[in-house]
Amino acid sequence: MKITLAQAEGIISFAKSKIAELDLKMSVTVTDDRGDLIAMIRCDGASWRTPTISRGKAVAAACFGLSTKELESKAGSPIFQAFTVSENGMFIMGQGALPVYQDGELIGAVGASGGTPVEDEEVVAYGILQAGLSYK
Repeated sequence: MKITLAQAEGIISFAKSKIAELDLKMSVTVTDDRGDLIAMIRCDGASWRTPTISRGKAVAAACFGLSTKELESKAGSPIFQAFTVSENGMFIMGQGALPVYQDGELIGAVGASGGTPVEDEEVVAYGILQAGLSYK
């Protein structure tokens, strides 16, 4: 089972409402369980770097089915550094991305960039949960 475009669009729609509530300018990326891009937005006024960062975070969460906050402590490991190199830098272990589960199965991941790390994760978590999915 993989995340669908409709699910990804739902997550992004809910994430956009949380972004507006928090008055942020950010990007949000949804990937499938391999880390392949499904959907992405960059809000008006968001930094040019935020799409790349949000995608890199989502890729890392998808690869291991873990939050990037959980992966931060492993960032210095040679194995995780090798993942970053093998993904051409598109593997970012900084807080702000969560895996997406449906019926206990990993189906994708969502990453955000543009707020603080805590805000990024808050936006992602809200989008996932409001779309009827989970990140645990």
